[in-house]
Amino acid sequence: MAWQTYGLDQEAQKLVLAAKQRNPESLNQSYKMRMAVAYGLERFWGEHLRLQEREPDKARYWKDVWDTLAHILARAHITLPNDPVRNGNVQQIRAMSEKLWSMPLEDQRVALAILTQLCDCLVWWTQRYK
Repeated sequence: MAWQTYGLDQEAQKLVLAAKQRNPESLNQSYKMRMAVAYGLERFWGEHLRLQEREPDKARYWKDVWDTLAHILARAHITLPNDPVRNGNVQQIRAMSEKLWSMPLEDQRVALAILTQLCDCLVWWTQRYK
């Protein structure tokens, strides 16, 4: 098996620059994302829903990171649930949460490890571009 970096640093830089272009204030979310990883995939995923109505730029940053994580994991042959969900739609939220909780434990651990590294890269790029 050959070494595969999955380009986490490059993906993080793209995410930070896109967030900065939309709304520089949303860059503070990078630090919050890194702290949220410790609480697990479901809580990390749900944060964009909490911000959707009152802080859409920050919500988009969280969702973009989740979408990027799903893309990276797909290249590693791990399917990360990523259904379109609107805040307030309890059925959609419940279905997505159940998909996340039913992921194989090994896949959850790999996803959290990659998310941790991706968030570390986000924090680094945020410090450079802030």
